[in-house]
Amino acid sequence: MKSIICTLLCGITTGAFAQEDLDKLIDLGNPKNEKVTATFKSGSLINLKTTETIHRNELDFKVDHRFGDIAGSAGGSKNFFGLDNSSDIRIGLDYGLLDNLTIGIARAKGATEIRQLYEANLKYRFLEQTVDNSVPVSIAFFGSTTVSAMEASEDKNSAANFQNFSDRMSYVSQLIIARKFSPEISLALVPTYLHRNFTAFNDQNNMFAIGIGGRAKVSNRIAVVADYFLPFRQSSKKQYRENITGQRYYNALGVGLEMDTGGHIFHLNFTNATAMQESQFISETISSWGKGQFRWGFSIARRFSFDKKPKE
Repeated sequence: MKSIICTLLCGITTGAFAQEDLDKLIDLGNPKNEKVTATFKSGSLINLKTTETIHRNELDFKVDHRFGDIAGSAGGSKNFFGLDNSSDIRIGLDYGLLDNLTIGIARAKGATEIRQLYEANLKYRFLEQTVDNSVPVSIAFFGSTTVSAMEASEDKNSAANFQNFSDRMSYVSQLIIARKFSPEISLALVPTYLHRNFTAFNDQNNMFAIGIGGRAKVSNRIAVVADYFLPFRQSSKKQYRENITGQRYYNALGVGLEMDTGGHIFHLNFTNATAMQESQFISETISSWGKGQFRWGFSIARRFSFDKKPKE
């Protein structure tokens, strides 16, 4: 896995495709320092955020839904291959303060012991790739704060045994490094830091992780997307969970199709992650692809513009 990450990092920073592929990203009459546009089609792939932001004075409304296990002991025909169940639901609004600065709010059901999640976030793209490779990558910062509104548990070993309001909060910081190698291929590398103010007994409050994702265009309207998160968990904490609860942690892996309908961006995906919030799926994914514990999911986004119409 480390060799894969190193290879991707080298590819993103140096470029593995010919310059003529990048020339296709803009009209030939434009200057060579033109910024590369549409590295990705939306602000996220499946679990991984991208460098894309919303244009100034635009509002993006997005609904994400994850179903239950397709196969395994909790899936199969008895639960209509997971469609009878819902593991997580998220509804979000993002607004473009500037072309490169987006703020957002969201409400998620939550898919771990912590439920009823409210999120505030921002994304700031401070570097953009250029066609002449003078700037070889686009880089954005994503940060979010999540708070749980659920009733506190009386179980002192529970992650929901909140004693103070601050116990309900978690934070995520990500540096999103992306490169559009050609009109068809884009990749992103996402170093991540996660902090939870309060956790279950003997779990870790701070965690580093790295995400890898990509988009491969197969037609003018359809692309294949995939992402993967590797958390760097303390071995003693992982061993504790396996010994006490009989459950082990898995890394979140997602694959899917992205469809551009003109007015909407629609994602149909499969992932072993039950949760959608970074504070949950990075640290607490306990579902395995190998056991059939992956699920259907979809996201649909609609964008509205509040710019004044030009005068006739």
